[in-house]
Amino acid sequence: MSDFETVRAADVPDGAALLDVREDYEFAAGHAPGALHVPVGQIPERFAEELDPDEDTYVVCRTGGRAVKIAEWLTAQGYTAIFVGDGMGGWLEAGRPLESDTGEEPTVL
Repeated sequence: MSDFETVRAADVPDGAALLDVREDYEFAAGHAPGALHVPVGQIPERFAEELDPDEDTYVVCRTGGRAVKIAEWLTAQGYTAIFVGDGMGGWLEAGRPLESDTGEEPTVL
């Protein structure tokens, strides 16, 4: 049993702290406006400087595999992590806003 909540992308509150743990090229292709991007491999060295331990953090990746591990790890560090179970694919399907850093139409990779 996990110590963190799981939500669908459609249920992430507007303005929530969203941590996107995908790789740089995935994030650049399409991400939620205002999302904090820290690739999964950089979380251990950057989480303390990037995340507020007093704020709920919604953790997302493409389909959920990476995000669930990071949500579990952040919870063990004393953070309130909420796992976005359907990932950025669910974000796209829910019609949530996406932006791109590539100059092309945003997409989820």
